[in-house]
Amino acid sequence: MNPLNTTLPFHPTFGRMRTLLLSLILHLTLTASAQPRFGLATGLSVLRNFSPQQKFTVVGQTVQAQAHFTPRITGYAWIEYYTAGSYTNRFTATAKSALTTPQQLTYDATASITLRHFSLGLKRYFMGGYRNAVTTNIYGSAGFGFLFGRVSNGFTPAVDTTIYRVSPQLGTGPLRRLTFDLGIGAEYPLNENFFLFADARTWLPASGNSSLFLHNQEVFPSAVMLTGGLRILFGLSEE
Repeated sequence: MNPLNTTLPFHPTFGRMRTLLLSLILHLTLTASAQPRFGLATGLSVLRNFSPQQKFTVVGQTVQAQAHFTPRITGYAWIEYYTAGSYTNRFTATAKSALTTPQQLTYDATASITLRHFSLGLKRYFMGGYRNAVTTNIYGSAGFGFLFGRVSNGFTPAVDTTIYRVSPQLGTGPLRRLTFDLGIGAEYPLNENFFLFADARTWLPASGNSSLFLHNQEVFPSAVMLTGGLRILFGLSEE
């Protein structure tokens, strides 16, 4: 068996939600009463990860393209990227041979992790709408994403991995995971084309981990993001 097998098993609930979301997007595209209007949103984000043994806080940027199917339903595609986060944990290395002395070594593994995320989904306005420039707009969002990045581990003191078994793996390797993305937010209109927004989002794991460089495989990611920025609406016409 290849220990670096990167097959990502789908969670059955993820498959059902994905089918439902794609069906809804297709239905909205076919039944929208007019050509969808488009917008662009960008903002700064603070991410806090709460995973066991992998807690860190980083900052990043989100860029989001939006297609407004109806006054209250918007499709989105976003990409976001974050600065490197770091954390340190203590582990024990065990000798591969009974002749090795000592049989165990205690070491600290310090990790550096960079995260990138791409997501497709829908935004639903509960109050107001995408072109409402009179009052504050409140919305929720749901989508599916692909989390990717790299994890690097360094050991202190150095451990000879040719004679000791270690976990996590020493060096640098990729991280890949599917996510189910949820969020809630608000927009404040500056005028009919510019809106300030702030939202809170989370990524829920939707597939198995594929990186032996993670310090703990149980729950990753377990992140909350707070984002604020500007949404710009293009091609608004009178209705």
